[in-house]
Amino acid sequence: MKENKTKNAEFLFEVMSKLRTPEECRIVFEDLCTIKEVEAISQRLYVAKLLHEKHVYNDIVKMTGASTATISRVNRSLQSGSGGYDVVFKRLTQETKQEHE
Repeated sequence: MKENKTKNAEFLFEVMSKLRTPEECRIVFEDLCTIKEVEAISQRLYVAKLLHEKHVYNDIVKMTGASTATISRVNRSLQSGSGGYDVVFKRLTQETKQEHE
């Protein structure tokens, strides 16, 4: 059973890596996830961005509507997770710098 879950996840990650534009990502996520799932994922990502920018919890709650439990969970991932958020923010920073050159 666990092997199937791993294969399913690996297939998902392979598919996501093939998407080339935000529009492609949007339409795949619309087909793949419910509206609530997309909202939850996007909220966690935005919370991570705000934490990365050193915003405090109370401001993040007001800006996103996220619970403090969600903010804490995202913060733990930022501090001691796999480094996924770091990859995303580093790439976004690099692309912003390239656009301004």
